[in-house]
Amino acid sequence: MKPIVTLAGLVLAAASAFAQAEPIVIKFAHVVAEDTPKGKGALLFKRLAEERLPGQVKVEVYPNSTLVGDATEIQALRDNDVQLIAPSLAKFEQYTKQLQVFDLPFLFDDIEAVNRFQKRAKGRQLLRSMEDKNIIGLAYWHNGMKQLSATQPLRMPGDAANLAFRIQPSAVLEAQFGAVGATTKKLAFADVFGALQAGTVQGAENPWSNIYSKKMHTVQPYISETNHGVLDYMVVSSTRFWMGMPHKVRFELEAILDEVSYAVNREAEELNQADRERIRQAGTTEIISLTPEQRLAWRERMRPVWQQFESDIGADIIKAAQTVNRKQHN
Repeated sequence: MKPIVTLAGLVLAAASAFAQAEPIVIKFAHVVAEDTPKGKGALLFKRLAEERLPGQVKVEVYPNSTLVGDATEIQALRDNDVQLIAPSLAKFEQYTKQLQVFDLPFLFDDIEAVNRFQKRAKGRQLLRSMEDKNIIGLAYWHNGMKQLSATQPLRMPGDAANLAFRIQPSAVLEAQFGAVGATTKKLAFADVFGALQAGTVQGAENPWSNIYSKKMHTVQPYISETNHGVLDYMVVSSTRFWMGMPHKVRFELEAILDEVSYAVNREAEELNQADRERIRQAGTTEIISLTPEQRLAWRERMRPVWQQFESDIGADIIKAAQTVNRKQHN
């Protein structure tokens, strides 16, 4: 004899299921140490999310490639094995060419110009440029503006001719050094110090914090303070996972990410300035400040690179990036 299912029984069962509902688990995986701006940002996101959405969200942080590594993290995200990652922008080249705007040399004047661009319509639009690939961008996190280090002083574009520079895999970065008559070698970040020390490459481009943490200044007698490009991360999730969350939860998490992003970016800038000063005090390296005329010479030499990638990136996006500089100059 079948049991009689009553309305009261259904209500009780539903209430019981609701009470036992598990929190949404968000695995946040990254490839750096916990004491870096990105590492601290992931931990701050966990703390704020669990404080403000108690019982609704559980965030698990996996630093130092303990869950997924550089080469597999984006596919793991698309497969929903992890729910948040924060790769460098260069890693997204196969999913969208538009993010190459951040690699275009001497396009942005400084980190404040980058901030303005990222907050405006075109910068926000880029966060959504991979949704059809099941990748949704949620925030930009800074590592810092890049400086040029080398075995000889780089004041004018011609000074870099015939030197070999280490780069991340990027067509834009190859073209950037090609524009000044230099060659490039793609190397993993972990291998850069050894290559500089051995003379396999004579120069590199990095934020101050990367240069100091890997002791590159001890094997690079000159650093030109070019601020010629930005090394940034994008915090991303799977489009299906993120948009599948209840609206109120998603809205609160996005507000938390805005708050965390501000803290991460401020800390990254403070770290870069502190490490610049540490490099100066170490006395192993001459820091070269470009004059306005020298900087203009570099920018003019690099304009053909902007034009070369305009069809991939979008003329509207490059123009929007130039506009944030002009606002500052007014």
